[in-house]
Amino acid sequence: MANGTRTHLTLYLTGSYVLLIIYASLYPLADWHDSGGDPSSFLGATWPRYYTGFDLATNLIAYLPFGFLCAAAWRRQLAPLPAWLLTALLGSALSLSMELLQNYLPNRVPSNLDLACNATGAMLGGWLGALWGARVLDEGRLAGLRRRLMMNGYGVDIGVLLVAAWLISQLSPESLLFGSGNLRQMLGLPPVQPFLAERFVDLETFIAAAGLLAAGLVISMLLRRHARALTLGLLLGALLIKTATHALLMGPAAALGWITPGNSLGIGIGLVLWWSASFLSFPPQRAVASLALLLTTVMVNVAPENPYLQNMLQIWNPGQFLNFNGLTRLISSLWPFLVLPWLMTYRPKKNEPDY
Repeated sequence: MANGTRTHLTLYLTGSYVLLIIYASLYPLADWHDSGGDPSSFLGATWPRYYTGFDLATNLIAYLPFGFLCAAAWRRQLAPLPAWLLTALLGSALSLSMELLQNYLPNRVPSNLDLACNATGAMLGGWLGALWGARVLDEGRLAGLRRRLMMNGYGVDIGVLLVAAWLISQLSPESLLFGSGNLRQMLGLPPVQPFLAERFVDLETFIAAAGLLAAGLVISMLLRRHARALTLGLLLGALLIKTATHALLMGPAAALGWITPGNSLGIGIGLVLWWSASFLSFPPQRAVASLALLLTTVMVNVAPENPYLQNMLQIWNPGQFLNFNGLTRLISSLWPFLVLPWLMTYRPKKNEPDY
């Protein structure tokens, strides 16, 4: 049971992280053009005149998880040294490919210093992953805890990644609480209706309640033990992430600015609905989660722009976090469209042995 599942999870994690690197490296993926120069000329450039320690640390740390996950995946077939060398090679090749492609984006500048930091991060992460990756992901306490708490069956690993993506989406400052699937935001379309405070409170309540219901059921359906307690813990974690995001963008005094009358009522209603639905059997839970997810997506796309969020974005200058902000926005926009197919195909096994 466990070996194949764990191998798949490590591979899924590695593949997902590669996609995140590609998106963050090429964001905003617009206005591609050929400048006519040699794309590889940056490799022989002198030491850049302007750089910061933050830039160096960010480029190095960004490839550490890739190196760790990639080496851990290779350790299933290779000894530590070959796994580390292959990971270092793949990390360097990935970074070189991203730097070469940045030649064709007007807002990006390829850098040999970035390439060196990325490759170093992949090498350090790969060294750690080659030594301890299999133990942490496949054999350690974390793997044992996963076997005891998580369901076994088709789609469990992808479900874990979707829950992690949902938590990451709470970092998007433009998103309403538990409101994912905003295609207008991703495509740059105008609002469907004007902002009216009275109506917006009702929309905010509906979105928060339905979004919490959908996410809560997705989490609960993945758990085989302590499902309600752990789901509550993850829902609370999402609220803490939202609080930390507001504190970072607007200052500690505005950390709880997201607690509006609509969100407060929506959280209460959503918790009651989720708790009640958690006693249903699996097929009705899946149907309720799908319906809640569809309704949330529709309401998010018809809701007007929130002036508070727009004002926050005007005050906040994302600066070094621009790429990360674009990434969280993309995850928030795509999340329901990834979860709905998963809900249709997810098949947990019944009558599992207890661990």
